[in-house]
Amino acid sequence: MKKVLAALLVSVFVLGACSSGNEKKDASGDKTEKSELVSDYKTVYATDIETLDYTFSSRQTNSDHYTNFVEGLLENDRYGNLKADMAESWEVSEDGLTYTYHIRKGVPWVDSEGNEYGADVTAHDFVTGLKHAADTQSETLYIVANSIKGLADYVAGKTDDFSKVGVKAVDDYTLQYTLNKPESYWNSKTTYGILYPVNEEFLKSKGKDFGKPTPDSILYNGAFILSNNTAKSVIEYTKNESYWDLDNVHLDTVKYTYNDGSDPDGLFKSYEKGDLSAARVYPNSPGYKDVQKAYPDGVTWSQTGGSTYNMTFNFNRGTFDATKKTTDKQKESTHKAILNRDFRLAVLFGFDKKSYNAQTVGDEGANTSLRNTLVPGEFVSIDGKPYGDTVQSKLQALDKEAFGDVKLADGHDAYYNADKAKTYIEKAKEELEGEGVEFPVHLDLPVQETSEMSVNAMKSLKNSIEKSLGSENVVVDINLLNADKYLAATYQATTGQAGDYDISTASGWGPDFTDPSSYLNIYDSRAGDMIHTLGLEASSIVQGKDPSTDAKKAIKLSEYDALLDKASAITDDVNARYTAYADAEAWLLDNALQVPIYSDGGTPRVTNVVPFSAPYGWAGIAANKLKYVEVQSDIVTTEQHDKAQKAWEAKKEETAKKAEESSSK
Repeated sequence: MKKVLAALLVSVFVLGACSSGNEKKDASGDKTEKSELVSDYKTVYATDIETLDYTFSSRQTNSDHYTNFVEGLLENDRYGNLKADMAESWEVSEDGLTYTYHIRKGVPWVDSEGNEYGADVTAHDFVTGLKHAADTQSETLYIVANSIKGLADYVAGKTDDFSKVGVKAVDDYTLQYTLNKPESYWNSKTTYGILYPVNEEFLKSKGKDFGKPTPDSILYNGAFILSNNTAKSVIEYTKNESYWDLDNVHLDTVKYTYNDGSDPDGLFKSYEKGDLSAARVYPNSPGYKDVQKAYPDGVTWSQTGGSTYNMTFNFNRGTFDATKKTTDKQKESTHKAILNRDFRLAVLFGFDKKSYNAQTVGDEGANTSLRNTLVPGEFVSIDGKPYGDTVQSKLQALDKEAFGDVKLADGHDAYYNADKAKTYIEKAKEELEGEGVEFPVHLDLPVQETSEMSVNAMKSLKNSIEKSLGSENVVVDINLLNADKYLAATYQATTGQAGDYDISTASGWGPDFTDPSSYLNIYDSRAGDMIHTLGLEASSIVQGKDPSTDAKKAIKLSEYDALLDKASAITDDVNARYTAYADAEAWLLDNALQVPIYSDGGTPRVTNVVPFSAPYGWAGIAANKLKYVEVQSDIVTTEQHDKAQKAWEAKKEETAKKAEESSSK
């Protein structure tokens, strides 16, 4: 799983390459053959790299970079299939418990100057990497701690002998993992940083400096080397000339320039000058007419992806540095209201997500990326039908009055209903006034003040909730914060007590492996990696008394834990396992602990990247590599994009069938 920063803050997360100029504005749709390829890529970023310790961090704002520097056993191809990377081949034992990988020989580690370090990547490096992750209490241990035999005991301190953990180097180029129980999705976990290799000698030489956000803090075996990282300024890569698969690396240099979102139209201007390879464009902005005039056939839309962005409630707020509340009574009233299910349902049904999304993508694409579940409905299948169909039927069965007419498919707002919102706020108000709650309830909502589009989106959220519920009942207080304070209060907060908000849309979640648990375990009250975004603490890591115990009881989170345990225990029947996870997700939606808003992607841009040349995948971080990406000197037209998409979809379906046939033999 990976924590992702809300896309509203990211001015452009679209692949593209810079050109030597954009003179050919009327180029044909067959651009791939006719447009010259270029070898540099220029884009922007909104959040600095916090760490390069790829075995430790769960944040996409870090992994988007280090997945280009270090590689693991497997990677994604263009069609979402897993393929050989550091592992040339592998076998699985008949009982599904032992995975044996044959490591590619002769792949050198290199330093930040591109010089070979004097050692090749070996099986021992993967053992070292996992031990380092365990010893540093990696943010991503949840991915493998209960999977690899003996690892949970080592992490918990029940043993200090790492040799008892189910990972070993059989020899220099043979790596073996032993699992506690079969996991049909295990190989997809190998694309995540916690299972990447670390050279032991280098790790010892660096000590606590390993993984600091400087180029020389890690060794490289990936396609690129970090050459410059200057906070709130620039991040630069150069191609690793010692990389084992140079034929598939088409970029020589990569440059990210810091952008705080204060000038959305400035992105297109930079693209026009050749300073950016691609640019998000904003249909609601004054400058959009210039985009349409310059490139009437050049605005294309990115694919929607596996990340889901949410509005989360803070059930046990502990920090009030950014608040418009003026009395303790207001704080107490908000706390009690958020713990009330009817109040949360009122907010759910009163939030116009389409209007919210339209602030950044315009009315034309406002529905495209809307998502109504945490796990995408098409993520997996149950008896040949989308997983989301089962979630929908189970949700409707839990509460027909609230959800009987709700359709959970992506691409529309399943919940917005002002009449329902009024019904539930009245129900909540009757109960809450009996508990001494003071109305209107004030909800603090932080936003980064420099991001014009984010501010507009929060104004839309405020308007729809106050209009639906009545401002005499609920007031959304928008708190404008600078970038550092905003991130500290939301995305970068590592404990529930540090979250400084009542509701927040700052972050979301993307899966690390192809199983619903990769999404749903994040709110496990005992060890969920995103439980802190709900203002709660993971009980397994709390020192002393858990300050969120009462809040967990109030929202009956133990019921959710039990559903997760039931699903996790099913390992011999995929359909039964996914159905059990659908029960857990239906519970989550029925209790409105968070509100799914939209997916990643589904945004308009102008770009020079050759369509569908990048790797693809629902889960992990390998799909974010710049390896394989091809870029052209001219803009991608809608005709070129649509033609490429049709061919890609056909090839994707073909390769998926082949993979299914191969696995069934």
